[in-house]
Amino acid sequence: MSTPPRDERELYERIYTVAEQVPHGQVATYGDIATIVGDGCDARIVGHALGALGARARTVPWQRIINRTGGISTSGHGQRELLEAEGVAFDERGHVRMDAHHWAGPSEEWARAHGFQTLPRRPGSAPDAQLRLF
Repeated sequence: MSTPPRDERELYERIYTVAEQVPHGQVATYGDIATIVGDGCDARIVGHALGALGARARTVPWQRIINRTGGISTSGHGQRELLEAEGVAFDERGHVRMDAHHWAGPSEEWARAHGFQTLPRRPGSAPDAQLRLF
């Protein structure tokens, strides 16, 4: 486990590092990012960090971070359009189809190597490709 961030900027950088891991065409929730960061981070802090991106918004895929119901929490920033351009599908309520696009989180190896945590397995997800055969 890494040492806890010393200040807000360091915490925000850890959040950005995790957000950068969310693959093209997938999404994570604010809570997912907070869980992976750990060290007392919560969904609200993730939202504040993403709101403070400034010029970093060009390199950190902020659009891939959404609320826990699959909804978009930003207004007027083209988040839905950016996600649709990546192939992310929305349902009739305007929420991301989480069953198809919800990121499972970083690999255990990546998380350990970078001082982060993994996400708990979601119900119905197989631990690895071999076990999905049974």
